[in-house]
Amino acid sequence: MSMESWLLFLPIALAAALSPGPAVLIVTTNALNYGPSRTVLTILGNISGLFFMSLCSVIGLSTIILYSSLGFTVVKTAGALYLIYLGVKYWQTGITLPPNSQELKKRNEKSGVRLYTQGLLVALTNPKAIAFTSALFPQFINPAEPLALQFLILVGSLMFCSFSCLFCYAHLSGSTGRRALLLVNGKTWGKAFGSLFIASGLALAALKND
Repeated sequence: MSMESWLLFLPIALAAALSPGPAVLIVTTNALNYGPSRTVLTILGNISGLFFMSLCSVIGLSTIILYSSLGFTVVKTAGALYLIYLGVKYWQTGITLPPNSQELKKRNEKSGVRLYTQGLLVALTNPKAIAFTSALFPQFINPAEPLALQFLILVGSLMFCSFSCLFCYAHLSGSTGRRALLLVNGKTWGKAFGSLFIASGLALAALKND
């Protein structure tokens, strides 16, 4: 892979990572509930899913999903149901700040696996992300050069951009968002974020396999 190809790939990967979507939504919500540092687990889960999808795009499995009506529908439905489930959950429970550092520590001790799994599932059940990696990678991979090295460069760059952007979202929501929670009732914020999750799920359910 040439330096020119890599430099052309970077802004595309950065733009994709910056664009709002389910990953940004779950990271923002978890940053409010658990703090930015703990939300790193959600980000790691998300980029783990991104790595898996990228691997599938290189070996061709994602093509089967994209061009199989059943495969596409299964992934799409699973993702939509999961987002709607999260939306209903936040609508019912709201978003609450821990009253003190001890309560935050107690909450965080119980959340590790769940936070990671949330990020992972959001990534793995998003057919638009599968379509993105499947369409993007072949444009930058040179079949005459070693595939593994090119894969590592592209995926590593995409994961770095994704981690960096999501980390910024987490810290932004963790600072400004948590102050906003002191002004607006947590139940109201829960309904707002819950509505966004549900809307994202419904939008995903309406997505067609063109």
